[in-house]
Amino acid sequence: MLNVPPQAFPAPGSQQRVAASGRAKVPLKPGRSLMDWIRLTKSGKDLSGLKGRLVEVTEDELAKHNKKEDCWICIRGFVYNVTPYMEYHPGGEDELMKAAGTDGTDLFDQVHRWVNYESMLKECLVGRMAVKPIAAPKGMLSEKGVLGASTKDVMLSYDWFQTDSLITIVIYTKQKDLNAELVIVDCQDKRLRGEIIIDDHSYLVEVDLYHAVQEDLAVNITEKVGKVEIILKKNDNIHWKMLGQPLENHNTFIKRTDRGQFYRKCKLVSKTEVTHDTKLFCLMLPKSTHLRVPTGQHVYLKQIIAGTEVVKPYTPVLPFLPLDFKEPSCHDGAHIYLMIKIYSCGPFTQALEHLQVGDYISVSNPEGNFKKSQVQASEDLFLLAAGTGFTPMVKLLDFALTEVSCLRTVKLMFFNKTEDDILWRNQLEQLALKDKRFEVKFILSQPTKDWMGKEGKISSSLLSEFVKRSSKYSKVLICICGPTPFTEQGVQYLKDLGYSQEEIHAFTA
Repeated sequence: MLNVPPQAFPAPGSQQRVAASGRAKVPLKPGRSLMDWIRLTKSGKDLSGLKGRLVEVTEDELAKHNKKEDCWICIRGFVYNVTPYMEYHPGGEDELMKAAGTDGTDLFDQVHRWVNYESMLKECLVGRMAVKPIAAPKGMLSEKGVLGASTKDVMLSYDWFQTDSLITIVIYTKQKDLNAELVIVDCQDKRLRGEIIIDDHSYLVEVDLYHAVQEDLAVNITEKVGKVEIILKKNDNIHWKMLGQPLENHNTFIKRTDRGQFYRKCKLVSKTEVTHDTKLFCLMLPKSTHLRVPTGQHVYLKQIIAGTEVVKPYTPVLPFLPLDFKEPSCHDGAHIYLMIKIYSCGPFTQALEHLQVGDYISVSNPEGNFKKSQVQASEDLFLLAAGTGFTPMVKLLDFALTEVSCLRTVKLMFFNKTEDDILWRNQLEQLALKDKRFEVKFILSQPTKDWMGKEGKISSSLLSEFVKRSSKYSKVLICICGPTPFTEQGVQYLKDLGYSQEEIHAFTA
């Protein structure tokens, strides 16, 4: 019996995030949109070519299917016949052909790991690769039963104890720089999941608890020694004989990209207008979740559209731009704010637009490769944003002006079509008046006659005028985010102006 994976990943075409290496969308033929593909998958046509059978595929068999008219691709151990999807792929046929007849997992992760392939290609599923994955050991966890996970440089373990009313799980990481952003905890229907992020890996404690617990939980972190305490309240004051049943990925330390995404349902508590086509969504995390989204990282929203899971990445912002930088911004950690542009022809954002206060939407763990240390090592910070590419700059601005004293200049170059499209214009102008280090320039591509500011699109001449070191040898970081052409052109212009790849960060998903 083949173990067919559940629907759990994301879908093509984020309007907000692009890769630095930029895989631009290609024009699709009429009748080849996302919704057209979804309709085709519901039509009952045999898209896998096997009339519903699932088979085990050897490497030799996979390699035979390497042509456009007969193309199989393996992703995370499962093989898909992507031949019928060729004309629907937003990145074009050539991108799919790079993985034809091979294991395309690494290439997939490099380009768009968030794409919801499991749901999008479920009707194209051929079967599983013949090599069987190694199952994690299972068994009941006694009070003394502590397992460990280790690599060459990392040793992690956990233990647990109880009182009459509490269960405390203790995770020992020995990581001296551990903080709240590196700890993610969820407790849903007796399923406890605690994940500790260590660079590009994570350690996971995942258990089906022996008894039910109350909804709210507490997480205590001792940063100096890297100890994490997860405190649960018992529903009944009875003695637990064991913590519970370990789940498949329990007590593992692996690359985060190998984990897949985990979601929890968040309640929409408010939806406010930012501009004529952009809104600020406030989502409340469950009481049983501990989650902090680091600066420069994004989350995925997951919705069911026409019976198919569709997922898009969005970068959380703050509820407003703080104008008092005497103290670091302090947020309750219970809410996530997302600034989202509503597209009239976009099924995903239209579905978001129709959400009512009190409705729920699934939100993933954070992802992203931006490190705060990049800012802390800089003296000049330049932010280049187009449209909703502004969103990662919000927390970045807050962090830079609040906590990085070595910065001499912080400049935002904000590209939009019209004045009405500029997000948080008044707040940005107030911020520039409040902090002499900060400067903002608005550039419009379709200005009115009354516009007194800069005009045009991103160009070498505009960047050469705006991006300048404060001194000959000052350390520079340039962050860029926007549509694919904007990001690709901007990165190339910056390199032509003499800036190195290490000095440029393009936000990706």
